[in-house]
Amino acid sequence: MLHILKNKSTGALVLAMSVMASPAFAASGPFVSLHNTNFVVLIAFIIFVGILLYYGVPGMVGKMLDQRSDTIRAELEEARGLREEAQALLASFERKQKDVQAQADRIVANAKEETQAAAVQAKADIAVSVERRLVAAGEQIASAQASAVKEVRDTAITVAVEAARTVVGEQMVADQSDRLVSEAIATVAEKLH
Repeated sequence: MLHILKNKSTGALVLAMSVMASPAFAASGPFVSLHNTNFVVLIAFIIFVGILLYYGVPGMVGKMLDQRSDTIRAELEEARGLREEAQALLASFERKQKDVQAQADRIVANAKEETQAAAVQAKADIAVSVERRLVAAGEQIASAQASAVKEVRDTAITVAVEAARTVVGEQMVADQSDRLVSEAIATVAEKLH
């Protein structure tokens, strides 16, 4: 439409058509008179359109619209570029998320395996420890038994020697008693060692 207004002959045609279609013909009295408001408005409109055409306003408006169109086109291109960049970034994040999830799954699986291996090793260590303690307890029991048997023997020998000394001392004379005690001590000493 603006290109049409640039052409002056076409502008005149538009002006003529607007005059014929105007309600000025419906006014009473002569049309071409300064007392007719429709005629005055028509003249003012023609002058206004003439001024606009003379100063090239339609061309300026066209240039402004073209610049605005170019700006919008550039913004749309930039928006497309940003959208493509955002989609690439989203795809990258989705890949990274999948990689992180896979790594987390591997870590959990490794942790489960290590936990199971540690449990098996702990059971084996406990079994070995219990076995060692049982062996140590058995050795302590055997040692305590041997010690108790030796102590009982020593006590029995001491009691027997004292009893023999008392009995022999009462029934024997001193010479016989010393000789018998010495023989008894020698006999006991041989049997103990």
